[in-house]
Amino acid sequence: MALHFERTEFDRRRAQTLAAMAEAGFDGLLMFKQESMFWLTGYDTFGFCYFQCLYLGADGTLALLTRAPDLRQARNTSLIEDIRIWVDRDGASPADDLRALLDEKAAGGRRFGVEYDSYGLNARNGKRLDAAMDGFATLVDASELVSRLRMVKSPAELVYVRRAAELADDALREAHRLTGPGADEGAILAAMQGAVFAGGGDYPGNEFIIGSGPDALLCRYFSGRRVLDSADQLTLEFAGAYRHYHACLMRTIPIGPVPDRQRRMFDACAEALEACKAALRPGRPIGEVFDAHARVMDAHGFRDARLNACGYSLGAVFAPMWMDYPMFYHGNPEPAAPGMVFFLHMILMDSDANLAMSLGETVIVTNGAPERLSSMPLELVAK
Repeated sequence: MALHFERTEFDRRRAQTLAAMAEAGFDGLLMFKQESMFWLTGYDTFGFCYFQCLYLGADGTLALLTRAPDLRQARNTSLIEDIRIWVDRDGASPADDLRALLDEKAAGGRRFGVEYDSYGLNARNGKRLDAAMDGFATLVDASELVSRLRMVKSPAELVYVRRAAELADDALREAHRLTGPGADEGAILAAMQGAVFAGGGDYPGNEFIIGSGPDALLCRYFSGRRVLDSADQLTLEFAGAYRHYHACLMRTIPIGPVPDRQRRMFDACAEALEACKAALRPGRPIGEVFDAHARVMDAHGFRDARLNACGYSLGAVFAPMWMDYPMFYHGNPEPAAPGMVFFLHMILMDSDANLAMSLGETVIVTNGAPERLSSMPLELVAK
C-alpha cells in the first residue's frame, strides 16, 4: 500500500475532522475535494474529474463511492476499506447511488456537510446531488471544513514541503544555466520539470508558467514556445512537488542590458518581499501581508503595475492548480499560525513600458520570523 504517512498521522487527522464536524452539528461529511480525500486517507487519483464522494460519518465510518477504474487505486493508495462502485451506463445517476449508501450508513440524523466548492462536484452534479437528497437529508455547505484543518502542516508534512523546496531550487538552477540569447523556452521548461522528476518529485497541480518578451507580463501558462532574443525577458513561476506537497518560486530573468526601470522594479519587489515576511507573524491577520506589499509597491510608484493579491497557502493539492486556501489580499482576517506554508509572490507588470519583474518564494510560518525554504539568492540574475 502506497501510504506516505504513518497510520497514527491519519488517525490524528480523522479525529480533528470528527471534532470539527461535531462542532458544526454534522451527522456526516460528503467530501468531493481530492485534497480532502488524500489528506484524510492517502487516496491518490485524478479520478475526481468524475462524480466521486468520500463519506465520513460522525462515528468515524468511511466509505468511498467512485468508478471502477479507481477501485484498485483506492485499495493501493488509501486506508479506505469500504469502496462502492457506481456503474457507467446510459442514464447513470451516481447521486442516487450516494443516497442509497447514506441510507445504509447514516444512523440517526441526516444533516450532512458538503464540499460544494470543489472541482470534483461541478454545477450539474451539484444540482443532481441536491435533487437526490431532497426530502432525505439536509445539506450544508462545508467546503472549508477540511481545508481549514489542512492549513497547518504537521512535522511529517513539512518534511515533504522542504523536499519540494529543494526540487524547486534544482529547477531554478537549470533555468539559470540555460537562459540566455538564443535559448529555446521548450528546452528551459524541459530541464526545469526534468529536474523535479529526477529528484523523485511529482507533476505540479498546474503547469509551470513560462513567458518571454511581451508574454513575460503574463502569469498564466499558455501554449506555444519561442527563442529568446539578445534583449529579452523571461518570467518563470513554478513549483517543486513531492508527494503532492508544493513549494513555489518565481523569477523574472532579463536577457541582455537591463533597463533602469526594470532594475527599479526589481528593487521594489525585493523590498516588498521583505516587508511581507516582516508582516507574516503568528496571530496576525494575513491581510496585513498584502497591505505591506501594497505600501511598498505604491511608494515606488508601481500602483498600476501590481496585483490585488500577493500570494497564498500551499500544500498537497491536485489539478487544475497548486493554489491552496487561504490567500493574501486586503482585509483577509485569517490569522497566521506556526506550520502554515505560504507562497509570497511580488509581481509587477508594466504594460506601458512592456516590462515585467517578479520575485517569489515559499516560507513556513514559525513563532517568529518565517522560515525561508529556498537556498537560492534573492538577487537580480540577468543573462
